[in-house]
Amino acid sequence: MKKLFSLLRTQQYSGRGIILGTTARGEIAIAYFIMGRSASSRARRFTRRGDDLAINYTAKKDPEHAELIIYSPIRVLGNKVIVTNGDQTDTVYDALVLGGSFESALRTRCFEPDPPHFTARISGLVTVENGVPSFELSVLKAGDPEGHTCSRQFFCYENRPGCAHYIHTYMGGTDVLKTFEGEPWEVAIPNDIDKFTDMVWNGINEDNKVALYVRFIDPKTMDFTDRLINKYE
Repeated sequence: MKKLFSLLRTQQYSGRGIILGTTARGEIAIAYFIMGRSASSRARRFTRRGDDLAINYTAKKDPEHAELIIYSPIRVLGNKVIVTNGDQTDTVYDALVLGGSFESALRTRCFEPDPPHFTARISGLVTVENGVPSFELSVLKAGDPEGHTCSRQFFCYENRPGCAHYIHTYMGGTDVLKTFEGEPWEVAIPNDIDKFTDMVWNGINEDNKVALYVRFIDPKTMDFTDRLINKYE
């Protein structure tokens, strides 16, 4: 199991990241962060919208490709919590409302249309049944360098107290960013939400981090405690 802080510190530009798991005492732990190198990517802030999380754009001029940087990272549907790095949050939400599944929804989507990077769409779903959570993660990425095909990967995890899984969009690179490779990282997480928040926020590269949201959920009641940090208020 990787040490989360050390893992984050080694990644200069991981882009956007999702961490899903449970604490040793059984609370569901969710973290979502965004990073940015351009002015438009940095002109964003997280805001709470009821039980959901939204991204607001703070610059006066509308951004290019607004649909890729302004979206709802978290939406809640009953006993399910959806976390993604794009507007596929709504795709999954709408599919679940109609009785579909996380996987079936994401099979209708692919990576982001932003050559030459072809940024991966990363997504997660927490489902709670009888007070016990389970977790699904997905990575949709280009199947070839020209972006002609899409590789769709899905990972399912049973509840394991003290353990979470972490996925992110980029593995580094400069002019052309490298897409996430391999399986989600297995990481240990603390019981304390403030310690977990500090671990993630201080682990993310200082020059490129933009915002972080953390939520701890009681799986028996779905009540939650959260923390929100915006670097550029």
